[in-house]
Amino acid sequence: MKAYTLIHILFAAASFTVGALPFGKWISSLVAHVDITKRGSGNIGAANVARELGIQWGIMTLTLDLIKGFVPVFIIGRVFPDWHLGPVLLGLCALTGHQFSVFLGFKGGKGVATALGVYLALAPFQALVGLCFFVVIVVLSDFVSLGSILSAWSLPILFVIAGKPALWVSASALMAGLISFRHKDNIRRLMRGEERRWRKRKWPVA
Repeated sequence: MKAYTLIHILFAAASFTVGALPFGKWISSLVAHVDITKRGSGNIGAANVARELGIQWGIMTLTLDLIKGFVPVFIIGRVFPDWHLGPVLLGLCALTGHQFSVFLGFKGGKGVATALGVYLALAPFQALVGLCFFVVIVVLSDFVSLGSILSAWSLPILFVIAGKPALWVSASALMAGLISFRHKDNIRRLMRGEERRWRKRKWPVA
């Protein structure tokens, strides 16, 4: 095996492991001594942490989950600038690590914040446009899940419009598919009119 190939594999494995770090579960355990996977929606992401523990802990979880996606992609782009597959491969590894965490028996979160981190490192302008689209959808619909799904699918479209490589378009579509898959229960609730609205939630004073 060539040295570079081994290094690439190690980078991919490291990205998956970093992505798998369940910050939401750890924060909940440390600050409130609760298992967030057994509270609220059972998700380890920022929205559930914020709803169950307080908005400040949700913001902390969001930030750390975002960093998990940003750092591997940012680093690989500078260590191996000619490895064009590297950034999208490591981005996918970080996302799947979060969604199927080895620390949680290959269960995990939905990956929206981690995907945002990936896109901020890969294509900051398109990432910010996608984030604005998310905010607009949530404000208009009051459903975070709907904003998450639609904004995830906006990235492949934005990449096509911007003339980004086909590899980026394909990878972003795969990421959107994974995020949609992790939102399958939310999609069912949306279709039945049973999904919880953001502004109607009761927030803890923590």
